[in-house]
Amino acid sequence: MNEVAIHMADVGYQSGDKWLLQGVTATLARGRTAAVIGPSGAGKSTLLSLCNLLRTPTAGRIEVDGQDIRDWPVQRLRQKVGMVFQAATMFPGSVEDNVLFGLKLHNRPLTDAGRLLELVDLPRELLTKPASDLSGGQQQRVALARTLAMEPEVLLLDEVTSALDVHAKREVEETLLEIRSRLHTTMLWVTHDLRQARRVADDIWFLTAGRLVEDGPAERLLVEPATAELRSFLAQAEEGEA
Repeated sequence: MNEVAIHMADVGYQSGDKWLLQGVTATLARGRTAAVIGPSGAGKSTLLSLCNLLRTPTAGRIEVDGQDIRDWPVQRLRQKVGMVFQAATMFPGSVEDNVLFGLKLHNRPLTDAGRLLELVDLPRELLTKPASDLSGGQQQRVALARTLAMEPEVLLLDEVTSALDVHAKREVEETLLEIRSRLHTTMLWVTHDLRQARRVADDIWFLTAGRLVEDGPAERLLVEPATAELRSFLAQAEEGEA
């Protein structure tokens, strides 16, 4: 099995006449979590959207399991590389309808929706409840269960806890870490919360102005950053946390 989950080589993305990303080269090993940090407008969410072809790279190459994403059938790629967004979309109907939505959409065999709820620390009793009646934290976990139903090997997490209160944020965070431990899932996790990055990340990818300025093990980058840009960013973030 390929030990590299995602490899990026000189990746760029242009929108109109503006390059939102340029020259991004990085590797994420299977089973590890990389927290993508950086100021607003750095290109963090854009980077995630390239990994399962929600957007197509303008330049460079992104490989999943050693194969260029452009060579993957899009449906198969999005099953293998699942994405969970900041705002949890709930479709009309019950919690069970929402958990199984992707499987039905792609005509895949249905699975035990209750087991998926339990995987994200929700009780089976919620299956018949209208999804719209759930709390924000519960909805985010239902959205996660819907993504997990597709059995992805990689999870792209785009500020998935930023709209939640502190209690719900920690619950969703702990659920994700338990899933990583149990399923050996690889995660690329965009967060603006430096405390969260410290809790969840094996690796840090620091972006600013559309460029990957520094990346490496979290225990090193968050303590001894090598670049002035990351030192400045961490100092400002720590002032905001004080």
